[in-house]
Amino acid sequence: MNSVYGITEDDIKLRLEENVKIMFRKPISSASNLQAYQALAVAVKDIIADKWIATHSHYFCQDAKIVYYLSMEFLMGRFLGNAVHNLAIYDIIEKVINDLGFDYNLIEDAERDPGLGNGGLGRLAACFLDSMSTLDYPAYGCGIRYHHGIFEQKIENGYQVEFPDNWLVNGDMWGVRREEYALEVKFGGNVAPMAQANGDYKFELENYQSVIAVPYDYPIPGYKTNTVNTLRLWDAEAKNAFDLASFNKGDYSQAMSEQVLARTVAEVLYPADEFMAGKELRLKQQYFFISATLQRVLNRFSGMHDDFNMLPDKVQFQLNDTHPTVAIAELMRLLVDEYGLPWNSAWDITLKTCAYTNHTIMSEALEKWPIELFSRLLPRVYMIVDEINRRFCAFLIERFGDDPGKIRRMALIADGQVRMAHLAIVGSHSVNGVAKIHTEILKNYELADFYNIYPEKFNNKTNGITQRRWLLHCNPGLAGLITDAIGDGWITDLQQLENIAPFADDAAFREAFARVKADNKAKLAEYINARTGISVDPESIFDIQVKRLHEYKRQALNALHILDMYCRLKTNPGLHIVPRTFIFGAKASSSYARAKLIIKLITSVAELVNNDKTIDGRIKVVFMENYRVSLAEKLIPAADVSEQISTAGKEASGTGNMKFMLNGALTIGTLDGANVEILEEVGCENIFIFGLTADEAQKLRAERSYAPWDVYNLDHRIQRVMTSLIDGSLSPTQPDLFRELYDALLNGYGGAPADEYFVLKDFASYAAAHLRVNDAFLEKDRWNKSAIMNVAKSGEFSSDRTIGQYAEDIWKLDRTPIKM
Repeated sequence: MNSVYGITEDDIKLRLEENVKIMFRKPISSASNLQAYQALAVAVKDIIADKWIATHSHYFCQDAKIVYYLSMEFLMGRFLGNAVHNLAIYDIIEKVINDLGFDYNLIEDAERDPGLGNGGLGRLAACFLDSMSTLDYPAYGCGIRYHHGIFEQKIENGYQVEFPDNWLVNGDMWGVRREEYALEVKFGGNVAPMAQANGDYKFELENYQSVIAVPYDYPIPGYKTNTVNTLRLWDAEAKNAFDLASFNKGDYSQAMSEQVLARTVAEVLYPADEFMAGKELRLKQQYFFISATLQRVLNRFSGMHDDFNMLPDKVQFQLNDTHPTVAIAELMRLLVDEYGLPWNSAWDITLKTCAYTNHTIMSEALEKWPIELFSRLLPRVYMIVDEINRRFCAFLIERFGDDPGKIRRMALIADGQVRMAHLAIVGSHSVNGVAKIHTEILKNYELADFYNIYPEKFNNKTNGITQRRWLLHCNPGLAGLITDAIGDGWITDLQQLENIAPFADDAAFREAFARVKADNKAKLAEYINARTGISVDPESIFDIQVKRLHEYKRQALNALHILDMYCRLKTNPGLHIVPRTFIFGAKASSSYARAKLIIKLITSVAELVNNDKTIDGRIKVVFMENYRVSLAEKLIPAADVSEQISTAGKEASGTGNMKFMLNGALTIGTLDGANVEILEEVGCENIFIFGLTADEAQKLRAERSYAPWDVYNLDHRIQRVMTSLIDGSLSPTQPDLFRELYDALLNGYGGAPADEYFVLKDFASYAAAHLRVNDAFLEKDRWNKSAIMNVAKSGEFSSDRTIGQYAEDIWKLDRTPIKM
């Protein structure tokens, strides 16, 4: 009988039967898939528990240094599949489940994706947590336990419609409520200086509102290790659950006001912020989880140490983008106000304890808060930011003289706004970009003023992905083929994939590789048909673009090219092209009207193309609604072509490009983000590069020399697809439906320059790259060899490598294996 770490099939079977009996009052033979999943989740969490307890007991006994990874989102994906793989009990679990008459895949599908993230930022955080546990680094992930995530997307009449993401509707099988660590978080009020016996003043908050932050802990087991780190997500509860006196007076709103405040804080991820109420809620959310986390960390530290100068030796806070930046000011507040440290000592500790990762050069993501809002909602924190700014500006004047332009550019507070990215840079000992080209853009353009002052702070840490979810778990056919060829060392050392490079010249291996891909494509085709009713050809090229919907990611370029292919087929039915299935998945921010219009464009193109029998199904277009981790796990293993077509210089890194590469898809992309490093790894013969470079795009912007009409006038294909936006081809009853997109590309719209993201400028180069894709796919041996080389060269893009670099270069963190 199979046994792993002393766990046998009989053990699992007994636990499942007992759990179903206790939880649902029935025998397991009568359990539904959902009930079987819930019983299995409890059984697996029980297996994890001893390691989880041992991990944190060891950290406490060893007084280990711990990194706290602060992030507004953690796009975890389903917990069950990740846990059984990392515990190395997948085979046992699958056999027991199937022997009991269930289908293990359906049991896994019964778990709803946790609504804790949106895009690459949150998925990166999840990969990092997996790597930190696997590599035995002491760590917590810290964020918010959103009740409804960002939203559940449905496509109705071609439009995105948002619904609440009720991921907790069936209960929370993985979270452990830690009420003993609940803390109060305060908002608003006024700051009162309180005189102390020594003549100093202590500042206290009066007349404030508050909520109680209650942590829920989620286990993050490492792969074949005893380490189980923790994802700590804070939920908000009312300090006083119900005001009976107000209720009895008939003031029902006041009676429930504290509950409403608490409920609102943890309700959704990224509330729409085009109105002041939305901005206030976003800032409130950020401060809520930061204050709760820092209070708990300092409580723990002060219970073990008297000297706060030791804090940087025991604690590191990693700010995952600008959202957690308020941690710098909150740490100062706690050290100065609550623990009585002098300002200079507190600032020195804060600098050594905080590190900042920049994930974007997009101005809207480099958060800025109106002074009026920030000072009203966080009055004491604002006083601290104002003092940091005063001292920093004094430093600038001392160094550069009275240069109002420089001070205005670099100040933490200017033009009526608090600039969080500037606070992050000034208040951290490390500032890292997430791809080589991104870091160079930060140093040379976007943050050049700061780099000139603090060159020692700036460094690069190219993003990575965990191969355990994005190959071992989601693509078992390919994972098994690789393991049979080179062993399973790649699961914890992805560089070992280099050892399959010689197999690219092995005909038998190429055939086996092709069979795995064909099987994945057949499964996806069946899934697409079941979900959408669209029949796609598994032998066609599966060309996939899945990512957050934003203009710079250029889903519109992809859609216009599909229109061009369709028009060419209509005018030349004998045109020889390899049948192509274009698959999209993307959520647009609920308040981002143009992004939502691009989704409507894609679905309109799909309706036009898919229903035209004259093209004989040679092009199909599919938009898969509600893109999420569990859907990505189905799409990525089946991809032939990976669309990574952002405007050069705009994508910080991307990690989707790495996931597709790891699963044997060939990239069509610009020299942007990590694409540059992928090109370095695979060579130009195994990737399809097109378009402007970042420097060329920057030069066009600086010179303001780009005129989209010039491109339009010289290219009849562009003329044809642009005309289709406004002639009713895509929307016969609303010919002007896509007029805004037409104007944005040719004339400028809403104050933005025409073709701001160079869609038309790059169109011809993109179309030419697709012709190269077509020709390469016709040579199956050549294509499979390139696909295998992409897998072989993926080793550099493991999150294990990235985390090792963070730990060594930034956190100064030691591995701490857990012995049991």
